Amino acid sequence: MAERKVNLADVAQAAGLRTPIRHQLFIGGQFVDAASGETLATLNPHDNTPIADVALAGAADVDRAVEAATKALPAWRRLAAADRGRVLLKLADLIEANAEELARLESLDTGHPLRDSRALDVPRTAACYRYFGGMADKFQGETIPVEAGFLNYTLREPVGVVGQVVPWNFPLMFTSWKMAPALAAGNTIVMKPAEVTPLTSLKIAELMREAGLPDGVVNMVPGLGTVAGQAIAEHPGIHKIAFTGSTATGRKIVQASAGNLKKVQLELGGKGPNIVFDDANLVAAVNGSAWAIFHNQGQACIAGSRLILHERIADAFLDKFIALATSIRLGNPLDATTEMGPLTSQLHRDRVLGYVKVAREQGGEVLAGGKTPDGDLAKGCYVEPTIVRAKSPRDRIAQEEVFGPFVTVLTFKTDDEALAIANGTDYGLGSGLWTMNLPRAHRFAREIHAGMVWINSYKRVNPGSPFGGTGLSGYGREMGFDAMREYTQVKSVWVNVDAQIPPWYPR
Repeated sequence: MAERKVNLADVAQAAGLRTPIRHQLFIGGQFVDAASGETLATLNPHDNTPIADVALAGAADVDRAVEAATKALPAWRRLAAADRGRVLLKLADLIEANAEELARLESLDTGHPLRDSRALDVPRTAACYRYFGGMADKFQGETIPVEAGFLNYTLREPVGVVGQVVPWNFPLMFTSWKMAPALAAGNTIVMKPAEVTPLTSLKIAELMREAGLPDGVVNMVPGLGTVAGQAIAEHPGIHKIAFTGSTATGRKIVQASAGNLKKVQLELGGKGPNIVFDDANLVAAVNGSAWAIFHNQGQACIAGSRLILHERIADAFLDKFIALATSIRLGNPLDATTEMGPLTSQLHRDRVLGYVKVAREQGGEVLAGGKTPDGDLAKGCYVEPTIVRAKSPRDRIAQEEVFGPFVTVLTFKTDDEALAIANGTDYGLGSGLWTMNLPRAHRFAREIHAGMVWINSYKRVNPGSPFGGTGLSGYGREMGFDAMREYTQVKSVWVNVDAQIPPWYPR
């Protein structure tokens, strides 16, 4: 094992953490080093200082994790659904009991402002585990009316060993979105947290053990996507893979899954249209649109990254919107007064700033931001809230996912033009519209190519409401009963209840 360069106790104390930072793989109920002994430093995006040297999983570690999950599967799937649910309910309680610890760890590792980690990330994570803990014994099969003399019913059975690959933008919350329904349905899991933000996922593994989850039911293998992620996608012992991340990687996962034809669920990129009509409540639309793009520094697949304004209100809207954007307080995410933190990595910061150059090259006008802040924040991964007016809906900044605090402004004259712009990309995840016209709202909700539509709001999520997209945004759904269907397969059972053998039966 490589000698650790970071004093974990000092880092934890400086961040206000009370418990040790977990930095090893979690396999078979134990925290262990990678077979290769390799590690990778996870960095604090506020100042790019190292937090911890985290064990880096390779193919051999994935094999160990699959073996542990396979061994644990028979007992876990046979366990009464209510008992599986109790473990998830206990976990939800433990998350709430450790809320401040989890919030600080998430902010330290990702750059989420502490106020968001406290008010959103941790409560949403607990709520999701609690929702599926309650659902575990309420998800049922059907009795189907067939021909006389037969009883036909269906069973919903777990898929088996599930591979889950989660992204770096909401690592804590995504543990619950992925693992809660899979566990409630009776599956076992091999999860790969993102290598740049693995710390809260490993903390959740520790809490799962405390909640009474049997050894091997959940295994955590942080590692590179090209190594550990590839091994999970190709592994013949994994029966399903659920992935959240880029569309390009999603395509590779589909190809890699072909070996054993494993079930695939993909939640990929987005280029969310956020349409403001001329009858909208302007104050609500401005505030909601800022939330749609600047929350979590715009690092959200559902971000309202295309601001589509009716030309009659565009100037008035932008005056208020620019003033709000430039007033957002950037700073250390562990400062409770910070409103927007850094992007999660230096590489990603540079990618986002690259789109400012692309915008200018294609004739776009930068209305606000477009650069790193001055002073002490310049050494971190910060980008100012950026507003750019595009020359055309076909410009790259109006077509490609920037995934940062970067919103592209477009204008329209008619409803049909607004709908054409909204549907003018290959993505189809989140979308929003602001209007007081009820027939228009329902028409757009019906005709926008997106898995989710918010009317006079944006980025609302709930464990009971399905989440997912169409087109290049992927397929399958997180949350609600749809998620339980994603993690089960249907078995049809036919029972001959008539004592007389049917006349067509061979004698």
